[in-house]
Amino acid sequence: MSDKQKNVPSLLIAPEPDADGLTQTVAGLNEAGAPINLPVVTEKPITLFLNNQEIVTSMTLGDWVPELAVGYFLNQNMLRHDDQITGVDIDDDLGVCIVRTARETDFEAKMKRKIRTSGCAEGTAYGDMMERFDDITLAADATFKASWLVGLSKAINTTPSLYLSAGAIHGCVLCKADQPLVYMEDIGRHNAVDKIAGWMFLNKVAPEDKIFYTTGRLTTEMVIKTVQMQIPVLVSRSGFTAAAVELARAADLTLIGRAKGKRFIALAGQQRIDFDIEAGATTDAEFADSPSRQRAQQDK
Repeated sequence: MSDKQKNVPSLLIAPEPDADGLTQTVAGLNEAGAPINLPVVTEKPITLFLNNQEIVTSMTLGDWVPELAVGYFLNQNMLRHDDQITGVDIDDDLGVCIVRTARETDFEAKMKRKIRTSGCAEGTAYGDMMERFDDITLAADATFKASWLVGLSKAINTTPSLYLSAGAIHGCVLCKADQPLVYMEDIGRHNAVDKIAGWMFLNKVAPEDKIFYTTGRLTTEMVIKTVQMQIPVLVSRSGFTAAAVELARAADLTLIGRAKGKRFIALAGQQRIDFDIEAGATTDAEFADSPSRQRAQQDK
């Protein structure tokens, strides 16, 4: 664990922006023509195997690979929650990760379907994720206090991260009440989600009392994967798509977006929310100079 992680006591896992291999320095010029050296995030191909079958090649940061692989297979319904993982083998030189299970698996038919619909690969993946969507029941007695957003926003926005140091990155955070627990980043938000899903599976973490926070927009993919993880509350500082709202309502997922300081908008699952903030107490001025807000202004 790095010194920066030790300085964030509420996080079981925090980003390590200075870790070897996650960024490289690239020389360039700024708007005035002056030379600058800029940290740029890496992008590495990782080919994922489930037992003896090649499944997918994903472009990723290259960290937390076992968690990424296991989470991907869970969210594509290729792994079951009662599966026993007997080993995870990684070959860094070849860029390969093999997840081995006690249960024999064969997804030849599913992979053929992907080849046949090569022009709609994302749609096929969407269909795979939806296979068990309607069978999942989220915890009805879970509660989300509106006041928790203040602590969550401040902790997440001020945690040292690749987003703050290099940009071009998405972050996802597993939380409990107003405490962030696990903060994962990647170049694609789907990878960051899968890393957390895999970490939860490998560490047998219960989802019923958790909150999932993402820095990215609330899309159908984010809703589906949160439901797949059986987490009842999904929060983002960004906005919604109409299809995501429709899916969240169908799954009874509490969907909260545009979360900044004490402000937020809930478009689904509002019955879980304890609106414990006084009317009018909605200023987010305390976050005006936060590093994440400054980065967001730079990225516009």
